[in-house]
Amino acid sequence: MPDAGRVVVAGASGLIGSELVRSLAADGVAVTRLVRRAATAPDEVSWDPTTTRLDPAVLEGARAVVCLNGATLGRVPWTKRYRHEILWSRVQPTQAVAAAVRALGDDAPAFVSGSAVGFYASAPGIPQDEAAPRGESFLSDVCGEWEAAAAHAGPKARVALLRTAPVVHADGVLKPLLTLTRLGLGGRIGRGTQAWPWISLDDEVRAIRHVMDADVAGPVNLTGPVRATANDLGFALAMRMNRPFVVPAPAWALRLALGADMADSLLLSDMHVLPRVLLDTGFAFRHATVEEAVAAAVPAGD
Repeated sequence: MPDAGRVVVAGASGLIGSELVRSLAADGVAVTRLVRRAATAPDEVSWDPTTTRLDPAVLEGARAVVCLNGATLGRVPWTKRYRHEILWSRVQPTQAVAAAVRALGDDAPAFVSGSAVGFYASAPGIPQDEAAPRGESFLSDVCGEWEAAAAHAGPKARVALLRTAPVVHADGVLKPLLTLTRLGLGGRIGRGTQAWPWISLDDEVRAIRHVMDADVAGPVNLTGPVRATANDLGFALAMRMNRPFVVPAPAWALRLALGADMADSLLLSDMHVLPRVLLDTGFAFRHATVEEAVAAAVPAGD
């Protein structure tokens, strides 16, 4: 049995963080949540991540610290100002937590830091595992700086980097698709044949806990094990909701509506990302296909 010692979570109010806290608490694991407002519960500690300063005493005795801060990528448009927020809402909290971890020296807890599959380049037909090089897009640059900030936790700490795929959930990658599909407007996005990395929320949380418990370090791709295309996800959602899948959204229209950078990064890129480290360290997916992930996230006929 893994050690049930305390876990500190930054970014605990988001989709992934809140579900991680719930999962840990359900198993009797003590959790400390870092919150950006005044603390209102015994398990909360107030902090200001923009100061890049966190008292190391908050982390003393913890077995792991998980940092999942970051502004949503779903806000339209990606203005210059918002691109700055996307970057610094990730880098500043990570710098603060990493510095606190480093300050604990030999007693440093494991540091599990957020990242994303946006680290990689769009590479049609080329499977990419954790050894694949960084891409050259805006999101690739964000992930590079994000991971570099985590590395400052120092040589005494085990540092794991969660290169997370879009999460198949009503408040995740499905959010904009649900309304369109419910209205009968679901259909091909761009070519539709581009590979889309994905993971269910359940497996995302289970994978984070696996990384904490299995002594995993370095980059870890949190993606489903079976390749899926944009068409596969959209069609699975339409079938689950008993709606048609017939209205295409051409690439030019997406770029016009969202901006080229956002459309190309989130919808039109082609990335087959493999969860090599998870599989090699014995992780078993509960939802191995995107169809299973959609079924877990959306009630039939919704």
